[in-house]
Amino acid sequence: MKTKILVSACLMGHQVRYNASAKAQLNAQLRRWREEDRLVVHCPELAAGLPVPRLPAEISDANGDEVMAGKARILESDGSDVTAHYQLAAWLALRAALDGGCRAALLTDGSPTCGSQVIYDGSFSGQRRAGMGVAAALLREHGIEVFSDMQLPALIAWVEEQENDSVQTSL
Repeated sequence: MKTKILVSACLMGHQVRYNASAKAQLNAQLRRWREEDRLVVHCPELAAGLPVPRLPAEISDANGDEVMAGKARILESDGSDVTAHYQLAAWLALRAALDGGCRAALLTDGSPTCGSQVIYDGSFSGQRRAGMGVAAALLREHGIEVFSDMQLPALIAWVEEQENDSVQTSL
């Protein structure tokens, strides 16, 4: 069985980021997976009803799992609390992944939703730190392997390993 992957819409060229830009990573492997109908392309923020463009938002001195547990907040650059919108975005990403049969996700790093390796530090000064956004945290909590856009080779290797293991066990 072919492994299905949830992919941030901005990585597929959709202009859905906070500043109405894309962060396209359309390499040959992603094109092939798209042709093989393996990708579930999803923007959690758009699904949650956030506008494009929108103000930058950052997690304040915490990680996505703490936001999901109600122990931390996500604020926009004007100080507005948008935590509930981003929590909804995380749940909608999980729903899209589960409904699509995804076992992995390729998400945009730095985002308060999709960051899986790094997120911004909450100061709106451009400073990044190690951490996860809300969707990345929730997906991992539910057993979905999460890769950042900077880890595409690792995702490719993981998919190949999963499919080789699947072939071996069916023999």
